[in-house]
Amino acid sequence: MPLYKTITLNEETSLAIWKVDETEDKLWENIELTTHCQKRFDGMKSELHRRAFLSIRHLLTTYGYTDFDLIYDTNGKPHLKDGKFISITHSHNFTGIIVSASEEAGIDIEMQRDKILRIAHKFTPFEEYRTLANTAAIIRKLTIVWGAKESLYKIYGERGLSFLHHINVHDFSFDDNKTSAQIIYKGILSNYGIHFLEFEDFTCVYATKNKA
Repeated sequence: MPLYKTITLNEETSLAIWKVDETEDKLWENIELTTHCQKRFDGMKSELHRRAFLSIRHLLTTYGYTDFDLIYDTNGKPHLKDGKFISITHSHNFTGIIVSASEEAGIDIEMQRDKILRIAHKFTPFEEYRTLANTAAIIRKLTIVWGAKESLYKIYGERGLSFLHHINVHDFSFDDNKTSAQIIYKGILSNYGIHFLEFEDFTCVYATKNKA
Protein backbone atom coordinates (compact mmCIF):
# COMPACT_ATOMS: atom_id res chain seq x y z
CA MET A 1 0.00 0.00 0.00
CA PRO A 2 1.90 3.07 -1.22
CA LEU A 3 1.09 5.54 1.53
CA TYR A 4 4.00 7.82 0.67
CA LYS A 5 4.10 10.20 3.61
CA THR A 6 2.09 11.34 6.62
CA ILE A 7 2.60 14.58 8.53
CA THR A 8 1.04 15.45 11.88
CA LEU A 9 0.64 19.18 12.36
CA ASN A 10 -0.91 18.87 15.80
CA GLU A 11 -3.25 16.58 17.72
CA GLU A 12 -6.20 17.51 15.54
CA THR A 13 -4.68 18.12 12.09
CA SER A 14 -2.69 15.81 9.82
CA LEU A 15 -2.14 15.04 6.16
CA ALA A 16 -1.39 11.96 4.08
CA ILE A 17 0.18 11.61 0.62
CA TRP A 18 -0.25 8.63 -1.70
CA LYS A 19 2.03 7.62 -4.57
CA VAL A 20 -0.18 6.02 -7.20
CA ASP A 21 1.69 2.93 -8.35
CA GLU A 22 -1.14 0.38 -8.45
CA THR A 23 -3.31 -0.71 -11.34
CA GLU A 24 -6.88 0.52 -11.54
CA ASP A 25 -8.17 -2.97 -10.71
CA LYS A 26 -5.99 -3.10 -7.59
CA LEU A 27 -7.22 0.29 -6.45
CA TRP A 28 -10.84 -0.86 -6.70
CA GLU A 29 -10.27 -3.38 -3.90
CA ASN A 30 -12.48 -2.60 -0.86
CA ILE A 31 -13.70 0.65 -2.43
CA GLU A 32 -17.33 1.59 -3.02
CA LEU A 33 -18.45 4.91 -4.46
CA THR A 34 -21.58 6.95 -3.97
CA THR A 35 -23.83 7.36 -7.00
CA HIS A 36 -22.56 10.92 -7.42
CA CYS A 37 -18.88 9.94 -7.35
CA GLN A 38 -19.48 6.88 -9.55
CA LYS A 39 -20.89 9.20 -12.21
CA ARG A 40 -17.84 11.43 -11.88
CA PHE A 41 -15.57 8.40 -12.16
CA ASP A 42 -17.41 7.07 -15.23
CA GLY A 43 -16.85 10.38 -16.98
CA MET A 44 -13.07 10.31 -16.55
CA LYS A 45 -11.26 9.48 -19.79
CA SER A 46 -7.77 9.45 -18.27
CA GLU A 47 -6.72 6.23 -16.56
CA LEU A 48 -4.28 8.19 -14.38
CA HIS A 49 -7.12 10.47 -13.30
CA ARG A 50 -9.28 7.45 -12.41
CA ARG A 51 -6.46 5.83 -10.45
CA ALA A 52 -5.82 9.10 -8.58
CA PHE A 53 -9.54 9.37 -7.78
CA LEU A 54 -9.56 5.86 -6.31
CA SER A 55 -6.33 6.40 -4.37
CA ILE A 56 -7.94 9.34 -2.60
CA ARG A 57 -10.66 6.96 -1.39
CA HIS A 58 -7.88 4.80 0.08
CA LEU A 59 -6.47 7.88 1.80
CA LEU A 60 -9.91 8.44 3.31
CA THR A 61 -9.81 4.96 4.82
CA THR A 62 -6.60 5.83 6.67
CA TYR A 63 -8.73 8.31 8.62
CA GLY A 64 -11.61 5.88 9.07
CA TYR A 65 -13.77 7.40 6.33
CA THR A 66 -15.34 6.11 3.13
CA ASP A 67 -16.62 7.88 0.04
CA PHE A 68 -20.03 8.00 1.74
CA ASP A 69 -18.64 10.34 4.42
CA LEU A 70 -17.70 12.91 1.78
CA ILE A 71 -20.08 15.60 0.51
CA TYR A 72 -19.55 18.52 -1.86
CA ASP A 73 -21.10 21.99 -1.67
CA THR A 74 -22.36 24.04 -4.63
CA ASN A 75 -18.83 25.40 -5.24
CA GLY A 76 -17.41 21.87 -5.39
CA LYS A 77 -15.67 22.17 -2.02
CA PRO A 78 -15.48 18.84 -0.15
CA HIS A 79 -16.76 18.44 3.41
CA LEU A 80 -16.95 15.57 5.86
CA LYS A 81 -20.34 14.67 7.29
CA ASP A 82 -18.98 14.65 10.85
CA GLY A 83 -18.03 18.33 10.56
CA LYS A 84 -14.25 17.93 10.30
CA PHE A 85 -12.42 19.96 7.69
CA ILE A 86 -10.92 18.25 4.63
CA SER A 87 -9.04 19.27 1.52
CA ILE A 88 -8.03 17.05 -1.41
CA THR A 89 -5.37 17.29 -4.12
CA HIS A 90 -3.89 15.25 -6.95
CA SER A 91 -1.11 15.82 -9.47
CA HIS A 92 0.01 13.10 -11.88
CA ASN A 93 0.91 10.10 -9.70
CA PHE A 94 0.63 11.79 -6.31
CA THR A 95 -2.53 12.47 -4.31
CA GLY A 96 -3.06 13.91 -0.87
CA ILE A 97 -5.61 14.92 1.75
CA ILE A 98 -5.47 17.03 4.88
CA VAL A 99 -7.99 16.50 7.68
CA SER A 100 -8.56 18.67 10.74
CA ALA A 101 -11.00 18.57 13.61
CA SER A 102 -10.39 22.19 14.58
CA GLU A 103 -9.04 24.39 11.79
CA GLU A 104 -9.82 25.15 8.17
CA ALA A 105 -7.10 23.60 6.03
CA GLY A 106 -6.13 23.30 2.37
CA ILE A 107 -3.58 21.21 0.47
CA ASP A 108 -2.12 21.26 -3.03
CA ILE A 109 0.47 19.11 -4.83
CA GLU A 110 2.11 20.38 -8.02
CA MET A 111 4.75 19.04 -10.38
CA GLN A 112 7.67 21.43 -10.78
CA ARG A 113 7.58 22.45 -14.46
CA ASP A 114 8.93 25.36 -16.51
CA LYS A 115 5.37 26.00 -17.73
CA ILE A 116 4.85 28.01 -14.55
CA LEU A 117 7.22 30.69 -15.88
CA ARG A 118 4.72 31.46 -18.65
CA ILE A 119 1.72 31.86 -16.36
CA ALA A 120 3.42 33.45 -13.33
CA HIS A 121 2.18 36.95 -14.20
CA LYS A 122 -1.38 35.71 -13.82
CA PHE A 123 -1.03 34.87 -10.12
CA THR A 124 1.91 36.81 -8.64
CA PRO A 125 4.07 39.91 -9.31
CA PHE A 126 6.84 38.13 -11.24
CA GLU A 127 9.49 40.82 -10.70
CA GLU A 128 9.76 39.70 -7.07
CA TYR A 129 11.55 36.53 -8.20
CA ARG A 130 14.20 37.91 -10.55
CA THR A 131 16.81 38.04 -7.77
CA LEU A 132 16.89 34.24 -7.47
CA ALA A 133 20.08 32.49 -8.55
CA ASN A 134 18.81 30.49 -11.50
CA THR A 135 15.76 29.38 -13.44
CA ALA A 136 15.40 26.17 -11.43
CA ALA A 137 15.15 28.20 -8.21
CA ILE A 138 12.55 30.50 -9.77
CA ILE A 139 10.48 27.48 -10.85
CA ARG A 140 10.69 26.00 -7.34
CA LYS A 141 9.63 29.24 -5.68
CA LEU A 142 6.81 29.98 -8.12
CA THR A 143 5.49 26.45 -7.64
CA ILE A 144 5.40 26.97 -3.87
CA VAL A 145 3.56 30.28 -4.29
CA TRP A 146 1.07 28.73 -6.73
CA GLY A 147 0.50 25.78 -4.38
CA ALA A 148 -0.02 28.14 -1.46
CA LYS A 149 -2.62 30.13 -3.37
CA GLU A 150 -4.36 26.96 -4.53
CA SER A 151 -4.49 25.74 -0.90
CA LEU A 152 -5.91 29.05 0.26
CA TYR A 153 -8.49 29.08 -2.55
CA LYS A 154 -9.61 25.64 -1.42
CA ILE A 155 -10.03 26.88 2.15
CA TYR A 156 -11.93 29.99 1.13
CA GLY A 157 -14.15 28.06 -1.25
CA GLU A 158 -15.71 31.09 -2.93
CA ARG A 159 -15.72 31.77 -6.64
CA GLY A 160 -14.45 35.18 -7.65
CA LEU A 161 -11.41 35.07 -5.39
CA SER A 162 -8.40 36.22 -7.47
CA PHE A 163 -4.99 34.63 -6.97
CA LEU A 164 -3.32 37.83 -8.19
CA HIS A 165 -5.43 40.50 -6.52
CA HIS A 166 -6.82 38.96 -3.32
CA ILE A 167 -4.17 36.51 -2.04
CA ASN A 168 -0.76 37.63 -0.78
CA VAL A 169 1.91 35.06 0.10
CA HIS A 170 4.72 36.58 2.15
CA ASP A 171 8.30 36.04 1.02
CA PHE A 172 10.25 33.05 2.35
CA SER A 173 13.47 31.09 1.97
CA PHE A 174 13.50 27.46 0.88
CA ASP A 175 15.11 26.39 4.16
CA ASP A 176 12.24 27.82 6.20
CA ASN A 177 9.72 25.35 4.76
CA LYS A 178 7.01 27.74 5.85
CA THR A 179 5.62 31.24 5.44
CA SER A 180 2.38 33.15 6.02
CA ALA A 181 -0.32 34.60 3.79
CA GLN A 182 -3.30 36.91 3.77
CA ILE A 183 -6.56 37.01 1.88
CA ILE A 184 -8.32 40.36 1.50
CA TYR A 185 -11.65 39.84 -0.20
CA LYS A 186 -14.83 41.91 -0.09
CA GLY A 187 -13.31 44.02 2.67
CA ILE A 188 -12.56 41.05 4.92
CA LEU A 189 -8.97 40.16 5.93
CA SER A 190 -7.97 36.67 7.04
CA ASN A 191 -4.53 35.26 7.92
CA TYR A 192 -3.04 31.83 7.26
CA GLY A 193 0.00 29.71 7.98
CA ILE A 194 1.71 28.03 5.01
CA HIS A 195 4.03 24.99 5.03
CA PHE A 196 5.69 23.28 2.08
CA LEU A 197 7.84 20.28 1.20
CA GLU A 198 9.47 19.04 -2.01
CA PHE A 199 9.93 15.46 -3.23
CA GLU A 200 10.63 13.74 -6.56
CA ASP A 201 10.27 17.04 -8.49
CA PHE A 202 6.89 17.72 -6.85
CA THR A 203 5.88 20.36 -4.34
CA CYS A 204 3.28 19.92 -1.63
CA VAL A 205 1.91 23.00 0.09
CA TYR A 206 -0.61 23.01 2.93
CA ALA A 207 -2.31 25.91 4.65
CA THR A 208 -4.29 26.44 7.83
CA LYS A 209 -6.38 29.43 8.81
CA ASN A 210 -5.14 31.34 11.83
CA LYS A 211 -7.61 31.45 14.67
CA ALA A 212 -8.90 34.88 15.57
